[in-house]
Amino acid sequence: MNNPNRPAETPGETVARLTLAEKAGLTTGAGWWHTTAYPDAGIPEVRLSDGPHGLRLQNDTRADHLGINGSAPATCFPPAVTLACTWDSDLARRVGDALARESLAHGVHVLLGPGVNIKRSPLCGRNFEYFSEDPLLSGVLGTAWVKGLQAQGVGASVKHFAANNQETGRMSVSADIDVRTLREIYLPAFHRVVTEAEPWTVMCAYNRVNGVHASQNPWLLTDVLRGEWGYDGVVVSDWGAVVDRARALAAGLDLEMPSSSGAGPARAVAAVESGELPEEALDRSAARVVALARKAAEHARPGAAFDAAAHHELAREVATRGAVLLKNDGALLPLDPAAAQRIAVIGEFARTPRYQGEGSSRVNPTRLEDALTSIVEAAPAAHVTFAPGFPVDAPDADAAALQEEALRAAESADVVVLFLGLPPSFESEGYDREHIELPEEQTRLLAAVVAVNANAVVVLSNGGVVRPAGWIDGVPAVLEGWLSGQAGGSATADLLFGRANPSGRLAETIPLRLADTPAYLAWPGENGHVTYSEGLFVGYRHYDARDMAVSFPFGHGLSYTTFAYADLRVVPDAGGLDVTVAVTNTGERSGHEVVQVYVAAPGARARRPVRELKGFATVCLAPGETQDVTVRIARADLAYFDTAAGTWLVEDADHRIDVGASSRDIRLTTTVPVDGDAYADQPDADSTVEVWLAHPVGGPAITALLGRVQKSMGDAYPQEGSSRQRMVANMRLSQLAGLPIVPLSFDDVQELVETVRSAAGTGREATS
Repeated sequence: MNNPNRPAETPGETVARLTLAEKAGLTTGAGWWHTTAYPDAGIPEVRLSDGPHGLRLQNDTRADHLGINGSAPATCFPPAVTLACTWDSDLARRVGDALARESLAHGVHVLLGPGVNIKRSPLCGRNFEYFSEDPLLSGVLGTAWVKGLQAQGVGASVKHFAANNQETGRMSVSADIDVRTLREIYLPAFHRVVTEAEPWTVMCAYNRVNGVHASQNPWLLTDVLRGEWGYDGVVVSDWGAVVDRARALAAGLDLEMPSSSGAGPARAVAAVESGELPEEALDRSAARVVALARKAAEHARPGAAFDAAAHHELAREVATRGAVLLKNDGALLPLDPAAAQRIAVIGEFARTPRYQGEGSSRVNPTRLEDALTSIVEAAPAAHVTFAPGFPVDAPDADAAALQEEALRAAESADVVVLFLGLPPSFESEGYDREHIELPEEQTRLLAAVVAVNANAVVVLSNGGVVRPAGWIDGVPAVLEGWLSGQAGGSATADLLFGRANPSGRLAETIPLRLADTPAYLAWPGENGHVTYSEGLFVGYRHYDARDMAVSFPFGHGLSYTTFAYADLRVVPDAGGLDVTVAVTNTGERSGHEVVQVYVAAPGARARRPVRELKGFATVCLAPGETQDVTVRIARADLAYFDTAAGTWLVEDADHRIDVGASSRDIRLTTTVPVDGDAYADQPDADSTVEVWLAHPVGGPAITALLGRVQKSMGDAYPQEGSSRQRMVANMRLSQLAGLPIVPLSFDDVQELVETVRSAAGTGREATS
């Protein structure tokens, strides 16, 4: 079977030599973390493992998919919530590269990540695993991560396809989403990763999408993923997501994971034998698994090693770059590392770091730093005292005594650094958050501390946003550290003492109140359904559309230096726009600036958000240095999904280009005309007069016809801007033709329909 002189078989030829039972077995896992192997047929196993920010390698005897049991030591990089705030695709690529090297060293062929689901609500318990509320930022960073991983010969598994935006009812809830919102918000990140990075696998979600389980949804897995996007890799289930193996195979799901103890293969065999499932569908999936297994074997590097120290330093860099300086009144930060000052470090998270989330992504780190030790090392001349201040997931602790100890430390200090955040029990895979507040004992402590020492810095550790509106006014400086991975301690000290300059920018909006958030009224659904009633208006799109105040806007982040923008230039071509701006570091420190380019089409026919992120670039500048920064915006990213036409369209309209440092800090604006696509949707006799007037061909035609009607009716014709004219605009054209006082015949209407149909070359059948 393995004769080296024999010509290589295609995967399909190999599958053709297997029995029906063997083919069915090939499309189901043989254990928790590996696929079925048929050595005699030249089909090796594929070994898979979590996760997106560190390898969670387990053996099959103590395996689980929820992070309950232990795993081999691996670098715990900061999760996606932190990586996203770097806005740095090259850094994401380097993380993917490092994860691949650790996977190769442990014999892992496919790493289960990244997660590119959209942060619809801050209540999602798994938001720490996802990048952003914005599909472009999520897609760009996810693509870079996958490219870095797969360049080293380890496959990615982009997940969770699709609309897995909450943990409540995640195994069965139906995410009910209109087509345009799906296309413009919840699918683009997947589309970008699939088409630009070609991941080896795509993982389906647990939930239903518009009533159909993602694991057996032919529209998602075949029509869109394969038909429209051209994907030819393996679609794998999330662990235990398959509901009906035969229906899943028919829909395009190739690999069921983990082992179903024979139930999945038996169901597939029975379905083929009964004629319910065409054997060709099973053959296609089996051939894809064979191709994956051969690719995995080809890239395997038995005995490979990785540089644990270098990976730890990379984790430190990500933690440093991903932390967001939210506030710094009076330039309290950075602290002077050489000063003989008294520093009170308060908060258990300084000693016992909260550095990753709970669930399947939980990593056993190769080493773990804490901020308290790093602060002591960074400021040798300072006198550092520590008080835990509050209990963490310890209901029996004496909170009052801990607070009194902390107040004594604060009273005698020159500066207080408070480490606050969310305990592990507040957010996790498997359940959603109940609120977005800090624990009550922490806010009580904070109020008491600033009452005795206003010279206070808050450092936050949390995987999802927390609401600062109730306490932030009394604090001069706030550093949002998110979940900072195993090297978060030294990264935090670097930022506090100015060895590093904060450069993180928010990848999600921090609201004033939970009640302000876009999904608030529909969360988390009822009777097995959650309706995405906010539509396109997710995250900053929602707050901007409602002109609503927020605590901190999308894209916000301070620095120890300042930047100026000038000389905005936009050069259009057939493929899109080149947006160039001159950025100058006007401060006294080197620093990174994230140039964000938003686009709006305020005069467009379709309803659009106030502005949408369409490109960004990160630049590092020395004091006084100026660089031209160019951001490329692809023409495809200017399009919206027209549901009537069933396709993406770029409108023929002026587009406003907003360049700034956040979605609410726009520094420069210009307008550029964009040539649109041919308008594909054709109005018919039952379309309204208003729709006809907006059509590029129908509009002039009906205007000319109405001119004849006006001449005939004289003073009886509705005047411009009158209420009667507005009423007429909302009438069907066929309805208008039926009125005895209007000299417009059904033949006139049919002639109009034929005019627009001829111009487009096709159209819907006219009705009258």
